[in-house]
Amino acid sequence: MENLIYILYICMFVPLLLSLPLIHKTSRRIMVFLLIGISAALFISEINGLMLRLLGYNTPYVTTTVTPVTEEIIKAIPVLIYAFVVSDDQKKLIASSFAVGIGFALFENTYILVTSVDAVSIEWAIIRGFSGICTATVGYGMSFVKKHKKLFYCGTFALLMISIIYHGIFNMLVQSDSWLKYLGFVLPLTTYIPVVYGLINSVRNKKKEVQPLS
Repeated sequence: MENLIYILYICMFVPLLLSLPLIHKTSRRIMVFLLIGISAALFISEINGLMLRLLGYNTPYVTTTVTPVTEEIIKAIPVLIYAFVVSDDQKKLIASSFAVGIGFALFENTYILVTSVDAVSIEWAIIRGFSGICTATVGYGMSFVKKHKKLFYCGTFALLMISIIYHGIFNMLVQSDSWLKYLGFVLPLTTYIPVVYGLINSVRNKKKEVQPLS
């Protein structure tokens, strides 16, 4: 169906948008970034489709050299704007960047599932479930770059390069015909666990610091 991608977008975007007035302010910010991620996925699908046609439908080349660049830049833009206009709070930036990545992955995965239902598997679902790690890197790093103005240009560029390279390596590994694809399978998981562990420890340490002396 020619308009399937737009139908999916409307079905996902509109119910979430209507829920915004009914949720708490903090949750509303996360929901907004989730909606931004979904919209970014639709926008990028048009760009990637155009690039795929221009490069003769060379899917392995496009997914390892083109899509990591286009996707990570577009996903990072709302996070960068939020960091420099609204807040550079690390917790907010990481949560917001994760929400962008999750929204993007949610829409992308749903579209792939609907259009290629016979080609997907439980293994595929688990791998795709850890999408969004790259964008979180930008959010985490921006909390430091924003506080050190001398790092603005080089720091922002470095964060984008890290997310692009990470994305490209992941795509290259999972498309490999050798044992390397299994390394690609566990790459997002090995990144996600240390990040979450570090955030939990950071929250615990802050709580200990503010506890009154008995």
